[in-house]
Amino acid sequence: MSATDALHPPVLFAPEHEEFAQWVREFAAPHAESYLERAHREEFPWDLAEKMAAQGLLGLGVSDENGGQGRIGEVLTKTHLGIAHEELAYANFYLSQLAYTNNLTGPLLERFLAPDVAKDWVRGIVEGRHVVALGLTEPGSGSDAMAMRAKAEKVDGGWKLNGEKTSITFAPHAKAMITFVKARGATPEESGVTAFLVPLDSDGVSMQKFPDAGWKPLGRAGVFLDDVFVPDEYVIGGVGNGFRLVMSEFDYTRSVIGLMSTGVARKALDITIDYVKSRKAFGKPVASFQGVSFPIAENATKLEAARWLTYRALSLADAGRPFTKEAAMTKLYATDVSLQTIRDCIVAHGHSGFAEELPLQAMLRDVSGLEIGEGTPQIQKVVIGRALLGREATA
Repeated sequence: MSATDALHPPVLFAPEHEEFAQWVREFAAPHAESYLERAHREEFPWDLAEKMAAQGLLGLGVSDENGGQGRIGEVLTKTHLGIAHEELAYANFYLSQLAYTNNLTGPLLERFLAPDVAKDWVRGIVEGRHVVALGLTEPGSGSDAMAMRAKAEKVDGGWKLNGEKTSITFAPHAKAMITFVKARGATPEESGVTAFLVPLDSDGVSMQKFPDAGWKPLGRAGVFLDDVFVPDEYVIGGVGNGFRLVMSEFDYTRSVIGLMSTGVARKALDITIDYVKSRKAFGKPVASFQGVSFPIAENATKLEAARWLTYRALSLADAGRPFTKEAAMTKLYATDVSLQTIRDCIVAHGHSGFAEELPLQAMLRDVSGLEIGEGTPQIQKVVIGRALLGREATA
């Protein structure tokens, strides 16, 4: 099968994809048991990052020169990345979150920073030595990137940044943050939404950590910028190109979130299937009752539909075709189906499903966070509506 054929798996995976999935699955499986313990702690999973780095799972899309695994077989596709996130999430949600962030920020910095600046930052990501957070959301703006208020003023040798970023995942543990602000230079050409790499130990950076119900090992915080100096060489992608960078990544990240959600939900469903086959009521396994078996059948069907809706979106990306609508559909549908599946799994377990001794409550909390990140369900409906009806009709 040619590389071109491998880019179009709308219904069935190519053999290369099956082999890649098996490779990721075998790595991830031994880490499944640690998920629940980690879900209750705030300790960052540096040990997982180290093991993922040794496997090459933090350098997908990064060139060999910077220690990455830029090519898998003949070509690295978005479908490969989706497979990786789904398999990792099935075993341990925090594996998939590390992969999600590092395999986004590493290639981004490699592509849009000067090579001599990017090298150490990218290698640190690929080797699991540090993480770089993404700073887009503000108290008054999220998916509406043009409404941001954080600013950058041009000064000798660089820029002074002021403003507040909120709900920044990884921030309490990150070495730097890719920060999107409105830059104001001497001319209109030197102005506009711009991305900066801001080391979080810089003078003028402060932070407020949030107490969250889920995602505890990852951390989330508000980051405050008070006259933070960033040199010119830490501008990512050129002045005024930040909005383009943001929007170009949203479609991919929304698709991946769909597979992270279904990966966790499939694990919850498998746990439940094992339970209802062994749990007895009225002298027979509870799996024999339609009130138990029918929700399992319905959720399994919906999860499969959600998975392939996501892989459809990623196959469009690999073919170089637009997939904004499909990505939003994926984010909307997959997270909703996954949350309903986990809720039904909790009910199927009865009182034990409410206990923290099982991972189901942690799964519910973690997938709830995925429903919010990268745009709430309402935002996804706006995107889908505009694609179907036109921007003018939905304004």
